[in-house]
Amino acid sequence: MLEIERKFLIKSDDFKVDVVKQTRITQGYLSSVPERTVRVRVKGDKGFITVKGIGNESGASRFEWEREISVEEAQSLLKICEPGVIDKTRYLVPCGKHTFEVDEFYGDNQGLTVAEVELSSENEAFQKPSWLAEEVTGQTRYYNSMLMKNPYSSWELEAV
Repeated sequence: MLEIERKFLIKSDDFKVDVVKQTRITQGYLSSVPERTVRVRVKGDKGFITVKGIGNESGASRFEWEREISVEEAQSLLKICEPGVIDKTRYLVPCGKHTFEVDEFYGDNQGLTVAEVELSSENEAFQKPSWLAEEVTGQTRYYNSMLMKNPYSSWELEAV
């Protein structure tokens, strides 16, 4: 299966007035190499395992395979994941014909909030809400698999 999505930074919390659902997510990685990330996730009261391939040149498309597993299995797998668990709340925010997934991060990634929109093609037009900021599609530092290794809290130190 091919996943096509674009990712943006958020410039305000205005998206929260249109939220239709929110879910706490804890996730870790059994493998974080770009060619094949293997993610384990507890999303609310469900568990998942996901395999993602490397992104295409634009970073908007890549292979994705996901299966639901029990929460107990997911929690057991989280114990053997690479260091750096991701903790976030995902908000579902409808806008036009699409639904944005807005992730507000905690822990070492506190202060980072990003929105993703899934598309049927890379050129598909979509309504851009006023709370969207800079597009960061394809910028690997914003991938969850990179945020666990190089968290948002350390970025300011890198600029020095």
